[in-house]
Amino acid sequence: MSFMIGILLFFGCENDINEVNKIENIQKEEAVDISKDVKVIYSDSAIVKAQMTGPEMRIYHDTTQNKNSNYEFQKGIQIIFYDKNGIESQRIKSDYGLQRAKEQIIEFKKNVVITMANGSIIRTEEFFYDQANKRYYNSVPITFEMKDGRGNFQGTSFTSDDSFNNIKAENMNGFYVPSSTSMFPSFGN
Repeated sequence: MSFMIGILLFFGCENDINEVNKIENIQKEEAVDISKDVKVIYSDSAIVKAQMTGPEMRIYHDTTQNKNSNYEFQKGIQIIFYDKNGIESQRIKSDYGLQRAKEQIIEFKKNVVITMANGSIIRTEEFFYDQANKRYYNSVPITFEMKDGRGNFQGTSFTSDDSFNNIKAENMNGFYVPSSTSMFPSFGN
């Protein structure tokens, strides 16, 4: 008789263990909010500074391992920046984006294209923006295409201020055709 009670208790506990495992697995899932067709306007003193769009944005919360407060754009991101007069100054588009909020770093990866207001284009596969120091940088090959096809440069990495007026590239090579008004190439403004 006691043998039968032991068997019944064993089978009864098995179901409870399965339920505990299910609950444990639920707790291991990521704490993430997913938003579709996102459009965010950044402004300061009622002046629009930037517009960010993406087909999907994921916001990771404090309970998610090593992703606390990150904003991820797995399906692409585009940010359009505006000057003080509301005129587009630059545009960044990539197939993947991640804002690491605590570190104040924004990552752009896969098919990164930066288009300047004057028509110049920068292309790379990886691109970072350091919000605290207001600078862009990368450590992979990058291409600079001048407006009107008057130049094309390649580099192995680069750093720049946030307005692309002070660009420094490593191992740069390419060509530039000067105009009658300027002997030096310019990006940004």
